[in-house]
Amino acid sequence: MLTVTNLTKAYNGHIALTVPELQLPPGFHYFRGGNGSGKTTLFRTVAGLLPFSGEIVLAGKYEISRDPVAYRMRVNYAEAEPLYPSFLSARDLVGFVSKAKKSPVGQVDAVANLLGVDSFWTKPTGQFSSGMLKKLSLLLALLGTPQLVLLDEPLTTLDVATAEKLFAYIQQLHTSEGVSFLLTSHQDVSLTGLPITSVWQVNEGVITTTT
Repeated sequence: MLTVTNLTKAYNGHIALTVPELQLPPGFHYFRGGNGSGKTTLFRTVAGLLPFSGEIVLAGKYEISRDPVAYRMRVNYAEAEPLYPSFLSARDLVGFVSKAKKSPVGQVDAVANLLGVDSFWTKPTGQFSSGMLKKLSLLLALLGTPQLVLLDEPLTTLDVATAEKLFAYIQQLHTSEGVSFLLTSHQDVSLTGLPITSVWQVNEGVITTTT
């Protein structure tokens, strides 16, 4: 599903992440590690938001540097602490992303209702609580027809009822459409109820397998 080879990410000459080789089959992959370990750097790099050296290939055919548009159409990302222009509403952002990701008819309404985003549809994000921002970021990450979705701390600030609906929907996407997921969480990942395929430890920019 995802192959990472000879990846190096540096900030101002300091190497923050090095991945000689990482191969992930379809499924649910959990990356754990402390603050500053490199988890978010990994996710942002795989999502195509950070420059790097090396190779990232999705589904054996979409290489992030060679096929940037095709790759990004198939990889979505929900940040741990999302920030949006304060004057834009959920409707504004969802409208832009859903068009860019070519969302199927009815998808926006269905997922917005599932996560409860429709209850603050026209409110500017500058007035959002942390929980509202999280719900919006998750909605954006589920738009289109992705093959891989990266969820950075999806449990943080999310209420229990919404979390249950979210992870049931995620399981459905994997079962019916073959969507794979990468997750990080400082909380017990078993709370998601997802059948975790593999667990990885991230420490000082180095990734090792634990299962």
